[in-house]
Amino acid sequence: MLKILTQIWNTKPLRAKILFTLAALAIFRLVAHIPVPGANIEGISQVMERNQLLGVFSMLTGGGIERFSVVLMGISPYITASIVVQLLTVVIPKLEDLSKEGERGRATLNKYTRYLTIPLALIQSYGMIVLLNRSLGANVSVLTDSSLSNLLFTMLVVTTGTLFLMWLGEIITEKGIGNGISVLIFAGIVSGIPTILGPTLSLSTEDTSYLIPLIGIMIFTVLLTAIVVVVTEAQRQIPVTYAGHSFRSQSKTMSHIPLRVNQAGMIPIIFAVSIIALPGIIANFFQNAKTEWVKNFAVWLLNEFNQGGYLYMLLYFVLVVAFTFFYVNLTFNAEQVADNIQKRGGFIPGIRPGRQTAEYLSSVLNRITLLGSSFLGIVAVLPYIVQSVSSTLQASVPMLISGAGLIIIVGVVLEIVRQINAQLIMQDYDKLY
Repeated sequence: MLKILTQIWNTKPLRAKILFTLAALAIFRLVAHIPVPGANIEGISQVMERNQLLGVFSMLTGGGIERFSVVLMGISPYITASIVVQLLTVVIPKLEDLSKEGERGRATLNKYTRYLTIPLALIQSYGMIVLLNRSLGANVSVLTDSSLSNLLFTMLVVTTGTLFLMWLGEIITEKGIGNGISVLIFAGIVSGIPTILGPTLSLSTEDTSYLIPLIGIMIFTVLLTAIVVVVTEAQRQIPVTYAGHSFRSQSKTMSHIPLRVNQAGMIPIIFAVSIIALPGIIANFFQNAKTEWVKNFAVWLLNEFNQGGYLYMLLYFVLVVAFTFFYVNLTFNAEQVADNIQKRGGFIPGIRPGRQTAEYLSSVLNRITLLGSSFLGIVAVLPYIVQSVSSTLQASVPMLISGAGLIIIVGVVLEIVRQINAQLIMQDYDKLY
């Protein structure tokens, strides 16, 4: 390990990228602690203690909601815009053609995503302010000055904070270690662990009955992390043989198409987390409605979509599975892969080139995706199940990290490791030539 760290430090380009990324993350954490002027921080803290659904957004924003910081919404509007644009690529032929144009097409779609982020950030910031106001109760406001001009100013500040994080993520992707948006989400999740672990450790030192549940939660987290790493790295190798070579040298020309069990990575989790909180958040707007059935329905939604509720966990699982299939089918075109294999004179042993190859790849990919998506869904809801079981104990402790957070952390860390390894290999290659 020390040898690898030394090699990384001695590689000047890689060292510069890592230091740049750390500096960008330090700026992100600093900005996350800057509150919007005139915010009722004490009232917001009380709301966060009562409303667990806001913890879902707080996970993505790195605690921005708790402090009502200038990056209140984090990059949530950008994630929502990405979801909308990717859905539209399936519906609108022009956008679908752009997605097939390679780097240029992706750049255009990214531009559309940035433009869409602005109105979404304004809408979501207004919705969050109204939600917090309703949660605080009558005659209490999240802003000390509740005038229209101050409301618009706050929305503009929060929207600017989102655009700043979007820019920061893109800069990390360009000049840092890559995947800037994911790295920012990773940093936000990790920053929340000490706030959970600290009070729990303090409680266990005062009351030893909390010590065994704490150790059990830690062991469970470590084991679940190991399983997530194994499944994330698992893949099915599809053999491909290229014609024009003799039988004896055929093994030397054998290639493989790697199909990962977790082909979609952490993207479905991020999508599902962004969507799953919406019913409960919308219900907050109607829990004090004058119409009785609307009020009752809103209260029912709030109870059912509380984290750990059966309907919440079921819908969460279904969303993860659905988004996984959607994303995999969007990013992996079996017909295009089969066409490329045929053009290069290759074939899968036992499978005819062309249409049968595409059908075979689709069949294998669907089976692997079913396994991978089911695993993602189980990991996403498993911590809630464990927490529900442990809550029956006299001394229960909270989970250190959610299943969604764990998958995101593992995915980002593994991607960072791959980026670093690629940089080290490239550096060795440059030394040889």
